[in-house]
Amino acid sequence: MISLAESLSFLDNPSYNWKTIIVGFTIGQFAFEKYLDYRQLQVLNKKFPPASLKKEISQETFEKSQEYSRAKAKFSFFSDTFSLVQSLATIKYDVLPKFWSLSGYLMRVAAPILPKFMGGVLTQSIFFFVTSQIASTIISAPLSYYSNFVLEERYGFNKLTVPLWISDMFKGLALGTVLGSPAIAGFLKIIDYFGDSFILYTCGFVLFIQLVAMTIFPTLIQPLYNKFTPLEDGELKDAIYKLASSENFPLTKLFVIDGSKRSSHSNAYFTGLPWSKQIVLFDTLIKHSTVDETVAVLGHEIGHWKLSHLPKTLACTQLHLFACFSMFSAFLHNSSLYTSFGFTTAQPTLIGFLLFNHIFQPFECISQFGLNLLSRKHEFEADQFAKERGYSDDLARALIKLLSENLSTMDADWLYSSYHHSHPILAERLEALDYISKEKIGKFDEKDSKQE
Repeated sequence: MISLAESLSFLDNPSYNWKTIIVGFTIGQFAFEKYLDYRQLQVLNKKFPPASLKKEISQETFEKSQEYSRAKAKFSFFSDTFSLVQSLATIKYDVLPKFWSLSGYLMRVAAPILPKFMGGVLTQSIFFFVTSQIASTIISAPLSYYSNFVLEERYGFNKLTVPLWISDMFKGLALGTVLGSPAIAGFLKIIDYFGDSFILYTCGFVLFIQLVAMTIFPTLIQPLYNKFTPLEDGELKDAIYKLASSENFPLTKLFVIDGSKRSSHSNAYFTGLPWSKQIVLFDTLIKHSTVDETVAVLGHEIGHWKLSHLPKTLACTQLHLFACFSMFSAFLHNSSLYTSFGFTTAQPTLIGFLLFNHIFQPFECISQFGLNLLSRKHEFEADQFAKERGYSDDLARALIKLLSENLSTMDADWLYSSYHHSHPILAERLEALDYISKEKIGKFDEKDSKQE
């Protein structure tokens, strides 16, 4: 049987100008996403909320939400354009081979202090990865600063201080180096050892990395950014444990984290091993929701667990990775690809994978629709799970409050939403919950109160 790599061997052709092809894919993706942004901007210019939210959200809150969403859309347009210019400049000025040479120089400088087993292309790839991470962090720092201290600050969401923001950047770089380097090394070593039959092994390795990350995130990584405090005894704690017990959810720890230290946005999630789960509540969620509403939100989250959404998502991710690595096998030894980008003497696997990701973009765009469709299906199912257990109204009220407090986008163009949103918009979720408005729940000003 002919492998995919063999069937696509014609792609290794010196006559192909891979720079031009990748530039075309990059600009094409940018144009498509900006078209979607344009469609969404028409929705963000609407003057009134969707019919299903008119009784819940005040006109003032809707207008603030629209203004906030437009501001984020404009910033996204600027940041995406900046990324496009950066990508095109990287291609035009052969930044990749220059960075590869720099990483080789740094490796030789560090050779006296490196373990004896470290050297060669694999070690140089790790140096390339680390230097690229540092460069990317420095380049993106102004955008990050504007996003937090100008955009989010303007709408009252930013709680970061400059020292904390800088500290988070250094922590991110340190974690990227400590955790990313072994992952990169393992990935490259598998390909080097197994050759063209690496596909299944790399899929298994990535799955292993995902499971490890899910395990260590709540215990080793998240505490570096937030303070975990056991939820104090009381009505909320009793209600959550009662819910967990009724569904045989293996809840072992229940924490509150100081999410308000960085942002006033709200959230909740659970994590951990199959036999030992932790529920984490943001302090902002507890502040803005009643006990019944908070329990309803967790009922939705437990629904994800009960309905095995995580294993299903991981399975789909593995299929996606299998397709990705299968296609990459056709480019692993594509000399014309490497040569087009200035790699005439060496063909580093890491560089090949980075270049391949640009070629793979059209498929990624299509698969994004499918993965989001699956995610939204899971969200509806988790909502239905909560509804069947009597949490319909409480969950609806909690979602309305979250939308109102976070000034979340209240409406969306269907095509934009299909591409960008992993969750259904609130109007769709309320309709699925069969929610009937009984009182105004979202934030509203004194004038709206009098009108009510």
